[in-house]
Amino acid sequence: MLPFTSIGEAEAALGRNLTAVEGVWFQYSAGMHDFWLYAHNIVFLLLVYSVAPLPVALAELKRPKAIHKYKLQPKVHVPVADVLKCYKNVVKTFLFAVGPLQLVSFPTIKLVGIRTGLPLPSVWEAAAQLAVYFVVEDYFNYWLHRALHSRWGYDHIHRVHHEFSAPVGFAAPYAHWAEVLILGFPAFLGPAIAPCHILVFWLWFVLRHVEAIETHCGYDFPQTPTKYIPFYGGAEYHDYHHYVGGRSHSNFASVFTYCDYIYGTDKGYRYQKGQLAKLKEQEEAKNQNGETNGMWEKYD
Repeated sequence: MLPFTSIGEAEAALGRNLTAVEGVWFQYSAGMHDFWLYAHNIVFLLLVYSVAPLPVALAELKRPKAIHKYKLQPKVHVPVADVLKCYKNVVKTFLFAVGPLQLVSFPTIKLVGIRTGLPLPSVWEAAAQLAVYFVVEDYFNYWLHRALHSRWGYDHIHRVHHEFSAPVGFAAPYAHWAEVLILGFPAFLGPAIAPCHILVFWLWFVLRHVEAIETHCGYDFPQTPTKYIPFYGGAEYHDYHHYVGGRSHSNFASVFTYCDYIYGTDKGYRYQKGQLAKLKEQEEAKNQNGETNGMWEKYD
């Protein structure tokens, strides 16, 4: 809750006029307790999960031929009934596991220094914090995910997530409730190391959620903006992890690829890419030879 009763009082405390965005934030949050501002995160997670996968899901349902050439596992079709079942299970996990944990963790969030007041952070400050959060989350998620592929971790927890050998966007957070909590820890670690404003905190979880949905969408679209991010894995990278299956020891990283490269857990993926590239070259060479032969036949 903001310690000011009016915009004039806030401007006097800051020694300047509020920006337009700060004015909107003041009007929205001035009389709201910090607990309820923090609770917004659950609403955002549910909203993003319900909306973000829809464009690809609807395109696959209504115009499958238009995007079929981008499908990573074209021979696999996930029934709509399975997707709906997945959606219901994820919503239950959010409501009965993630939601209560986030609400209980409110004192910790206050303790580490997540603030709700004025001034708001600059764009550069927010961008720097988000970059730190992505790197921290990616590193610790890598090791926790790798641990979940141990025999015990996979058989008792992680196998649920791998029920989708050909992932879809709605299956991004589909997992055993324990896995959702375990892999959620690295997401909170970044803000604990570099505390931010609650707006950046919301944005961080929205972006991380959208990223997870994108990497599980099952399609490798050539114009995806994330392809321009250095060391970014993406849908094609993570799809291999699901394709290999439960005993996969490749492509554990959640966002970037450098951990898998450094620790040698992308060798199977790189070998397969190399083999596919050779096959593609051979096929193109055959096609070119066929065209050349056909051209000479015209002159015979």
